[in-house]
Amino acid sequence: MASAKVAKVKKQTSPTGKKGSENTEEGKKLSDYEILSTIGTGTFGRVVLARNRETRNYFALKVMAITDVIRLRQVEHVTNEKEILSSITHPFIVNMFWANHDDTFLYMLMEYVPGGEVFSYLRNYGRFSNTMANFYASEIVSALEYLHSRSIVYRDLKPENLLLDRDGHLKITDFGFAKKLLDRTWTLCGTPEYLAPEIIQSKGYNKAVDWWALGILLFEMIVGFPPFFDDQPFGIYEKILSGKIDWPRHLDPVVKDLIKKLLVPDRTKRLGNMKNGAEDVKKHKWFKSIEWEDVLARKLTPPIIPKVAHEGDTKNFDTYPEDEWQKTAAAGEKDIALFVDF
Repeated sequence: MASAKVAKVKKQTSPTGKKGSENTEEGKKLSDYEILSTIGTGTFGRVVLARNRETRNYFALKVMAITDVIRLRQVEHVTNEKEILSSITHPFIVNMFWANHDDTFLYMLMEYVPGGEVFSYLRNYGRFSNTMANFYASEIVSALEYLHSRSIVYRDLKPENLLLDRDGHLKITDFGFAKKLLDRTWTLCGTPEYLAPEIIQSKGYNKAVDWWALGILLFEMIVGFPPFFDDQPFGIYEKILSGKIDWPRHLDPVVKDLIKKLLVPDRTKRLGNMKNGAEDVKKHKWFKSIEWEDVLARKLTPPIIPKVAHEGDTKNFDTYPEDEWQKTAAAGEKDIALFVDF
């Protein structure tokens, strides 16, 4: 990899939620892993498939250039992601094993989820059936309830951030916009089609934005495209604030009722954000056949079983040029010092 000074990695929570010996990757160095190929790219980093040289186990290594993180003013988001992922464990949230940095990059070692993005499956299918969407929504609701119980707002729910594991269950990934909230926040972040009205209006917002995003996601899964769409972000925002939705005839009236209750502009009346919180969503009649304990125990039968030939199979992800990313220039001492606790 790029540069010197790679210390042994810091202890983080294991996938079981326990510290210490349960995490088999604890105490490993970056040199203990072989970098195989890029499986995802973003504005200031990439995710690469890595293999433990000794155990031959596969992982997803998130690599972010320190100079780019600072230039794009993403220091707080990146720090939030690391802090949040190191403090949580849930069946439907991607696990982080450790985080560290050298002079050039920030690193986060995550579990590798080989099934690919729900986004890809949705594009291939055109749209999901009511039953398929119900399965994925139940696992998302379970994860959101968990995050909100820990005062964490996710802020980036969309098909691209939902991965399928080898068995077909969901894993929510990319916590770059996640934030621990004690009251409200005002930051404009997220994907335009999924932004709640209160974010666009700079009113200050809370976890209610995740329930709005769930409503958008449900519509997109069942219809095949989001309810508010335009070529330009400003056009999307205008449509979100107008609240007009063209409802397709094929839409099941029960899920339509749920979507309407999630897409309520007044967040104090939005399902999921009222007195009973997530319980109101779970009790909606669209979920009447769901046993929520079974959801958490991963006992529901997934509608899609990804084709995965072996643990390190990457065919469910796009291929990316490797270019010369490993030759990125090192950051200055002052910049590196911003990540002393990373």
